[in-house]
Amino acid sequence: MSLISRISQLACSVGAVLMALTGAMLTFEVIARYFFTKPTIWAAELSQLCLVWGCLLAMAHLLTLRRHITVNAVTALLPEAGQRFCAYIALMVVIVFSAIVAIWGFDIFHTSFERGRTTGSILNLPIWISEASVPVGFGLLALQGAVEMIRLKDAESASLGATHE
Repeated sequence: MSLISRISQLACSVGAVLMALTGAMLTFEVIARYFFTKPTIWAAELSQLCLVWGCLLAMAHLLTLRRHITVNAVTALLPEAGQRFCAYIALMVVIVFSAIVAIWGFDIFHTSFERGRTTGSILNLPIWISEASVPVGFGLLALQGAVEMIRLKDAESASLGATHE
């Protein structure tokens, strides 16, 4: 397993923990609000932060697991060489798109960091904390896409996704 794939797997594990924390915080908020009439000032904002980070951290490893949504109704009809060619094109699009989003996302994150922007909520967290998830998540996805493109040459199947119908 490559270093990038190990980092992706670790990031996905962290993302899973963040998703669990999101569920726990929202459950706590519902109980506090509706059963004790004591809503929190932190649960909604922190759960949103965990949700964003959790989703974006998981993207790269999910590419390795072939769990991204794919539409392969036409490509499944192609011979193996055609399917492999389409997979290369799809991975190239993933890499280019992810790299562009990571670069633009970094610019947004950096600007917010320099200017000290905050969420404007009761917690008033620095907004760069959530914005940093975009360059991190999409940068890792671009790198993992490159790894998957290299692996595709020797892969048994050229499919980039599960074929659930």
